[in-house]
This record gives sequence, structure tokens and C-alpha cells, in this order.
Amino acid sequence: MEDSVTIVLDSGDLLSGICGANDGNLKVMEDSLGGRIAARGNEIRLEGADETGVRRFKTMMDNLISVVREGETPSLEYVEALAGTVIPAESDAIHDAVIQIPHGFRRIYPRGRGQAAYIQGMRACDIAFCIGPAGTGKTYLAVAEALRLVLSKNLRKLVLTRPVVEAGESLGFLPGDLAQKINPYLRPLYDAMESMVPYEIIRRMEETRIIEIAPLAYMRGRSLNDCAVILDEAQNSTKEQLKMFLTRIGSGARAVIAGDATQIDLPRRGESGLLHAVEILRPVEGLHFSFLHTADVVRNPLIKKIIQAYDEKDS
Repeated sequence: MEDSVTIVLDSGDLLSGICGANDGNLKVMEDSLGGRIAARGNEIRLEGADETGVRRFKTMMDNLISVVREGETPSLEYVEALAGTVIPAESDAIHDAVIQIPHGFRRIYPRGRGQAAYIQGMRACDIAFCIGPAGTGKTYLAVAEALRLVLSKNLRKLVLTRPVVEAGESLGFLPGDLAQKINPYLRPLYDAMESMVPYEIIRRMEETRIIEIAPLAYMRGRSLNDCAVILDEAQNSTKEQLKMFLTRIGSGARAVIAGDATQIDLPRRGESGLLHAVEILRPVEGLHFSFLHTADVVRNPLIKKIIQAYDEKDS
């Protein structure tokens, strides 16, 4: 049975903020709810949806109205995340997991329940693991949360590291010293940072060593206190390397270990420190584990199809 609902807003300005550019937010909501949305004056109306769609529409509108009243303009990404929720508690979880980076270009919104749980896990636990395929936001969200902590001066520096394992290429052929050799491996983290804050801020953080690049193999003996630490491509760390890394985490530090269990470049899959850690550390209290899946992919929609095709071929 089709139903309809009309929500009357305080002002047309409030409606404008909710609708987005060229009513783009409304189109996302329509696709999710299976009805037609019309906005006029200070009213927004949903027609042709079922009872569940009407209930979800009310939940989404309550959330969007709250965001606009806080002085923010809901981004298309945020509305897409809300469109993936079903119950009010999930909608609230996405709203609560927003990342606001000081001096950042914009707020970072989780793109679904899985990403929201990942952000909340990073905030709740000193050490968080995130395992998922390419394009699910593992590295992007880890960088966003780390920048928030460092630029708000909750932590004193950001340490970026990863195992130096080649995917079909030899590191020795790259020009330069060790730092210059490792830089291309950490380019995805820099791409993420540059999309969030002005490059001038990144350059200043490098000059003052607030950002530090540290190859995983050179972490032994260190004690990382009051730092945000990101270990990227952790699936290519050995068992010994990952144990060594975890025991470097010092007082007041926050660490994220991110990796893709389907892209292990070690000679033998069983050597992966990430797989080993997931197996033996899951029962340890105080650690958080997030598992993102193909449904969480937020890059070009074709990426999701490509991953699904590979998964079907390998299964």
C-alpha cells in the first residue's frame, strides 16, 4: 500500500540546505525510498512510498534538519550514507561518526554503517584493525581521524608506516635514498591528506616533523608515545613485523592497522601478520576489529563490480 507524508520546515532556507545542489540530495533519497519527493516553499513531501519508506524518510529528514540547523550543508556523501540506513539508531551512528578536521576543506562523513562502526572503533580503542577490499575507505578514514587528532593537538605527531613489499616491481630500482624510495609506497596516504587539508598545512607538518615517514622494518626499538600511527597495507607485514609494530605502541598513542586480505604480496599467504593477528588477537579486550566488504566500496561503482568478478572467479 502506497503512502505519503509532508514535512513542514521552519523556513525555505532550511529546505534549500536539505535539497542540495540541483536537488541532488533529493534524488539520492528517492532512489533509496522508492517514492517521489517534491519540495516547495518550506515543505517537502514524499509520495508513492510504502510504510517502511515513509518511516525511513522521517528518520532521514530528522537527521538532515539537525545537520542544517548546526550550520552545515549536508554533502551528497552524507545523504548517501543515510540512505543506506534502515533504523534511527543506525542513522544516529552515522551522524555521530562525522570527522571534523581543524582547517580541513570539509567534514568527512562515513558512507555506511560499516564505516561508521570503523570510525567509532578508532575513537573507542587505542588500537584498531580494519580489514577490507580496495576502495572501502580503510586508509582514507584512518588518515582523516589521525589528522583530526593531531591538528586538534590531542596527539603530538602522525607516524605513517607500511611494509616495503613490491607488487611485481623491485624497490631497488627506484632512485634516491631510503626516504625517497619509501615515499611512493605511502603516496595513497598523502593523496588522502591532500584531499582533506591544504597542502601548505601538510608541508608545514613535514618540516616540523609532525608527520613522520617510518618504514616498518626500521621501527624496532622505538616507543611511539602520544602519536597517531597508521600501518597501511598490513597484509604484507610478516608475523614478526606486526608483533614488533604492536609492541611499539606507547602511552597515549592511537594506532590503526589497515589491510586487504585479498591482496597479499608475500611469497606465502600464511606468512601474513595481519591474518595471524586477526586469528589470535580477536579475543583481546581493548582492541577493535572492523571488517569491511564489497558492499562498502565507495570508489567508482565499477570497482565494486570488478571486486565481485574477481571474488567469483577465485571462489
